[in-house]
Amino acid sequence: MRKDSVIANIADDLGLDIKQLSSRKLRIVSRASERYFYVNVDNGNLYIKDRLDRETLCGAEASCYLTFDAVVENPFNIFKVKIEIQDINDNSPRFFHEIFTVEMIESTSSGTRFSLENAEDPDIGINSIQSYKLSDNQYFTLNEKISNDGSKSPELVLEKTLDRETQVIHNLILSAMDGGNPMRTGTALLKIIVTDVNDNFPIFSQTVYKVSVNENTPVNTTIITVTSTDMDEGTNGQVTYSFRKTSGNVHYSGIFSINPVTGDIKINHNLDFEQTQNYELSVVAKDGGGLVAHCKVLIEVLDENDNAPEISITSLSSPTPEDSAVGTMIALIEVHDKDSGKNGEVDCKLSEDVPFDLLLSSENYYRIVSTSPLDREKVSIYDITVIAIDRGSPPLSSRRTITLEISDVNDNPPLFIRDTFFAYVPENNLPGSSIYTIQASDPDTGDNAKIYYSMATSDTEDQPATSYLSINIETGVIYAQRSFDYEQHKEFQIQINARDNGSPSLTSNATLLIHIVDRNDNPPKILYPSPDSGGMAAFEMVPFDSEEGSLITKVVAIDPDSGHNAWLSYHFLHLSEPSYFVITQHTGEIRTSRVFQEKDVLSHKIVVMVKDNGHPSLSSTVTLNLLIGQQFPTGGSQIH
Repeated sequence: MRKDSVIANIADDLGLDIKQLSSRKLRIVSRASERYFYVNVDNGNLYIKDRLDRETLCGAEASCYLTFDAVVENPFNIFKVKIEIQDINDNSPRFFHEIFTVEMIESTSSGTRFSLENAEDPDIGINSIQSYKLSDNQYFTLNEKISNDGSKSPELVLEKTLDRETQVIHNLILSAMDGGNPMRTGTALLKIIVTDVNDNFPIFSQTVYKVSVNENTPVNTTIITVTSTDMDEGTNGQVTYSFRKTSGNVHYSGIFSINPVTGDIKINHNLDFEQTQNYELSVVAKDGGGLVAHCKVLIEVLDENDNAPEISITSLSSPTPEDSAVGTMIALIEVHDKDSGKNGEVDCKLSEDVPFDLLLSSENYYRIVSTSPLDREKVSIYDITVIAIDRGSPPLSSRRTITLEISDVNDNPPLFIRDTFFAYVPENNLPGSSIYTIQASDPDTGDNAKIYYSMATSDTEDQPATSYLSINIETGVIYAQRSFDYEQHKEFQIQINARDNGSPSLTSNATLLIHIVDRNDNPPKILYPSPDSGGMAAFEMVPFDSEEGSLITKVVAIDPDSGHNAWLSYHFLHLSEPSYFVITQHTGEIRTSRVFQEKDVLSHKIVVMVKDNGHPSLSSTVTLNLLIGQQFPTGGSQIH
């Protein structure tokens, strides 16, 4: 059939919906048949890819088949397809030699038969050789001999006694005809040479020899011996052996050798059952007078377990998403062993403890499927080793490792190491400076692990916290937008949100408490005596008769700072000598230091300094005028 001829509609034969052939990925899988056939997924037709030659594919086999697997997916299925190649009469009979010679002694009796060379026709059945014909002559006729295996061989029959002196050479045309329509014919020139008397032919002990040989039989081993006898004497009785070359066995001549004297047939090269299982040799025995006899030697090669199984990956889904359902097919593998029988039967298994199983799909195909959920964050790559062991003795094995990558899905939200974070920031900080870094982690990969940060907060009394703070969305670094004042805001509570870039994205939250740390940036504030006196010193009247240690007045001050920065101490500045008054350092109480005398100065100006405990410390001062008098009537004071 011509190239691109339609053989059949494989979709109809397999019961497949033509509309689904493309989506189900209908394809041909074969080690050899893919070069001869192809399928069209649009119409389901099976076509011839290249011209077929049955004789090249199958030789002289009675039946010729090519097989392949038709594979579809969704759901997965495999169909065995067997194509029979039918013979046509496209080969003519052919003699290996266009001219061959038969030597015949002149004393040969009428009726003597002479075996002739067979013609060959690689066609089979009726298209193969059906008959032979000899050109018209007065001395010979042709007979067809049927061998034990059913093949026909031409025999030359002497009908009339020869006379060498009258005619030494007889040239005849031997024709072979097949049974095709139209019939094909092949011819050869038969040259008959009449010789002097050698009236006994060699005779083989068997017309067909059979022997079975293991394929690992060593080179130079004698596998069989052919024998023949010749009743003549001298050179006419000396037989030599040789292989008769034909188109069928010409390729075997280097594999075997025959001893021309003993008839021993030996192996010259290693045999391989996987290449050739049977050999047919044609052996010629020729005596010294030129008479010949023929026999066949049939050699059967027996299989040895000399081929390990072969593992092929026909489909692999890598990478596989980690959220794949249990039972998802990861790979499809084909296992093949060139040996036959038990030697070619293969068992498969997985070597490691992995969450996958090996399921037999058809005669030579296995599916690797998942048996438990996958988690890329635990295992991102699996090395799955398939071991194939045949059933030979001893068994042979092979292994194939499949590397499977697990692809990420966004199944993990960003995670903070704790729920609440604390930051301490001194007040009066520089605007724009970073004050804290908060980060989350995500065990996913790629965009699924890329984290963006944002913050949310409730408003403070006067302004929202976002006016004070900002966050870098990629790094999680938090910046102060403004300078903090501890006396206005002592802390901020911020909700930090971490969102990954997966689809859909996942989020998590954490709380950040920012405590503003006080700095000594406020001096003490004097409440009493009141600093609002317009620059005038405060006046205090002191009774002249006050006893030593009497409380005269008290300086009262506060500090808006906190902690050590708000610890106050009180001191006199520029105190006159001798000293009439003392001040308590921690309370600010001013008391008399002794009893007053008539000669004492009665008017005193005192400067009080209030100092905090910061570093460096800050201070404030206040001036008091203390006037000492005898008495203080309701109407006024009498001053001395």
